[in-house]
Amino acid sequence: MKTPATSSTNISSPRMVSPVGSPEHIAEAFTHCEHLARTHYENFSVGTRLIPRELRKHFYSVYAFCRGVDDLGDEATGDRFTMLDEWERQLHQCYDGAPEHPFFVALQQTIRQFDIPRKPFLKLVEANRRDQRVLKHPDYEELLEYCDHSANPVGHLVLYIFGHREPELHKLSDSTCTALQLANFWQDVQRDFEIGRVYLPADDMARFGVTEEMIATRTATPEFKALMRFEIDRTRKLFIDGFELVNRVNGMAKVDIALFTGGGLTVLRAIEQLDYDVLTKRPEVSKLTKFRLLVSAYTRTRLGIRSLPPKLFRPANT
Repeated sequence: MKTPATSSTNISSPRMVSPVGSPEHIAEAFTHCEHLARTHYENFSVGTRLIPRELRKHFYSVYAFCRGVDDLGDEATGDRFTMLDEWERQLHQCYDGAPEHPFFVALQQTIRQFDIPRKPFLKLVEANRRDQRVLKHPDYEELLEYCDHSANPVGHLVLYIFGHREPELHKLSDSTCTALQLANFWQDVQRDFEIGRVYLPADDMARFGVTEEMIATRTATPEFKALMRFEIDRTRKLFIDGFELVNRVNGMAKVDIALFTGGGLTVLRAIEQLDYDVLTKRPEVSKLTKFRLLVSAYTRTRLGIRSLPPKLFRPANT
């Protein structure tokens, strides 16, 4: 299922062999989405094994959209704005016509079955447009607004597929998704800096006396560590604020949400265990730890007790 290279005028697309519009064509489109998910994101593949079989293909189609738009925003060669415009055009075809790209052929079925609005998809496209223009964030509020486009829509899409449209649940999801995005930023401060992006809010850096030169020279000064401690503490608070969502959703959705929350909290603890020095070594979560999280989230949920060990919600050094 190789795809052709992306260019300024063409978005890569898996090859389809079945007649357009046929049931086989739709099934083949979903198969391409599943292949993409299984070969590109191990955690996603593991998590979907806990999802009822009849829903899995729809998670794969949403993943294909999200992965595709992120790849265009981060890795594509050529005119990224033009390619993002085309991605958005294909999205609108899901609502207004007949999309051509296999990922959107599948996504159209998901959108129709769960009555998913355009807004979360459009916000994800806009987030990747912003990535082409905005490389630094002046303050925390602006960073949160960016996360509202780059991360929170994914939680909304997941809730739609699980049958949850309640605004209060979407708000809880926003806390969790923003926290996951921030945890990823704090894990990858050095990597992001190398490609010209700084997600640490500029006003926070100034308040703690942290400069970009410290990041460039990989110098984890006491000031830098204090800044990281501050950012991690308020990211953990977001995870805590959103965790009530686990108690408000049904079935295996509880396990999936607990699993992703546990993963994000474990990243925060990994940073703390490095004494906040993310400049000389990237914090990693081992496969064994991920497996333990999976077992813990599943077992505790099935037993009707708190889905994650209480220690995950505390700093590693307490």
